[in-house]
Amino acid sequence: MEYKRITSITDPNFKKLHDLMRGIFPPEEVLEYELWKEPLEDPSIRVFVAINGDEVVGATEYRYYPDWNIAMTDFTIISRPGLSLGRFLAQNRLKDLQQLAVNNGKELFGMFAEIYDPYRVGHEFGDVKVMDPYVRREVLSHLGYKRIDLDYVHPSWENNGEAVKGLDFCFMPMNDELDAIPASFVADFLSTYYSILSNKPKEWLDMIEALRQKETITLLPL
Repeated sequence: MEYKRITSITDPNFKKLHDLMRGIFPPEEVLEYELWKEPLEDPSIRVFVAINGDEVVGATEYRYYPDWNIAMTDFTIISRPGLSLGRFLAQNRLKDLQQLAVNNGKELFGMFAEIYDPYRVGHEFGDVKVMDPYVRREVLSHLGYKRIDLDYVHPSWENNGEAVKGLDFCFMPMNDELDAIPASFVADFLSTYYSILSNKPKEWLDMIEALRQKETITLLPL
């Protein structure tokens, strides 16, 4: 299996990846095909696919922020069982991020991720059983992610001003004993991460403002 980076919408593997995303994620979570041009060409956005033969069977997108020395996992896709895809993607992603941190003269501090809470909102992820939200939630817990103590919403990627609910915002500290992080750090990160979207819902703006009124925010078990 090959771990290959995609940097252009003209890459034949990107079409396979976009089809995979559309078959798994809800519409509000998938950026339109042509709008991927600039993100893929952005050196800070790292989109990798797992290629088995000539088929894209998995993918992960993430970013490293050198000023904060943290990463954000945008998404992980596993399309079929029996290939150890979860471990393959997680191990290669972490190896890449650790090298980016080394190049930055540091050791990676941690990684953010959003995760659906199936106990609140059901979603079948295109009937792909290996993407079952209950399973994915436990996988993130096994990897070391912790739930940020926050009533979380995010702006829809359709940029229609709608608030997407039913998710938790999580952080995986490299130091597993860490149980809190600065609230301003979370607010600053989210403001930067969603800066591409011009139409922010009031719920999201209120959430950011509430974060800025706190000093720290607790990391809870996932």
